[in-house]
Amino acid sequence: MSRKIYLIRHAMPDIPLGERWCVGGRSDFSLGRLGRIQASRLPFVKELDSIQTVFASPLVRAIETARPLCDAPRIMPGLEEQDMGVWDGLSFREIMARYPELYAARERDPSLLPDGAESDEEVAGRMREAIGRCLRESEGDIALVSHKGAIAAITGQRSKLGYTSLSVLEEVNGALRVCEVGLPPRAEISDALCFAMLRASGADEALIAHCRAVAALADELGAGLIEKGIALDSEAIHAAALLHDIAKGERDHAAVGGLWLKELGFPNLAEIVRQHTEPDSDALNEAGVVFLADKLVRGAERVELEERFGTSLAKCKTPEAQAAHARRIELARSLKEKIDRLK
Repeated sequence: MSRKIYLIRHAMPDIPLGERWCVGGRSDFSLGRLGRIQASRLPFVKELDSIQTVFASPLVRAIETARPLCDAPRIMPGLEEQDMGVWDGLSFREIMARYPELYAARERDPSLLPDGAESDEEVAGRMREAIGRCLRESEGDIALVSHKGAIAAITGQRSKLGYTSLSVLEEVNGALRVCEVGLPPRAEISDALCFAMLRASGADEALIAHCRAVAALADELGAGLIEKGIALDSEAIHAAALLHDIAKGERDHAAVGGLWLKELGFPNLAEIVRQHTEPDSDALNEAGVVFLADKLVRGAERVELEERFGTSLAKCKTPEAQAAHARRIELARSLKEKIDRLK
């Protein structure tokens, strides 16, 4: 009888932006906001439906990635990231400054290692031992949340290993066989997934209530337009409306939300969310519907456009903000007039 081992790379940690860092087995970071959202998708990935036990490396970023799959994942030493010795936890800018000769040499020969670092062979050896312990201490298919270097050492591939990617091993009669490496974690969009991602992003109940209200109105507007013969994707409208404020609190949250959803594997929703504060045009399309619905809802209550924009105008302190406000209210008026003429 064969068993499957799903090796899951941890989600994106909260690494300071603007620099690349050498994050190995000695350094640890909690998940960042996007990382928590990435991890929240895992219970919705069909490939993982068969797992019976979830193991995680002792590092925080792996444990936090595992928790949506299992409240108390079993911690297994040996699944940690490759120890990078004296480089571990440094930015590559610092590494280039402190160790310029070795850094340049590793560009030509990656097998050269900093002092105290583990070799790929050492990592592969301890990974095999850890996987063996996981198999002995469980039954059926299992999930192991580990790290890029550690998974690469056991699979022989590194380039495909994005955050929360799945690599599949099969155990038959005590032998391990690599079946797949670096599968993206595909999850079908649903209300349950949307709310899981919103909560993982830090959305409170008031913001979730707002997203529900916008989605309900967007559903109505979209259904009315479809009845009039306008081709629209009602499922995309609904999901994008639920997720339009997933990046609320970030600077230019519409653009950030769009980037996050593209990274999460929802490019059609990403475009709609990107435009929810200001669409590219006044076309009666999915982005226009979600934009208008958002502008007709304040909190969880429906309001008129003038009331909604009157409130937001007070927040516009610069000429640039006031000009953007003027553009947006004209787009909203135009879209509403087009819909009203079709009634």
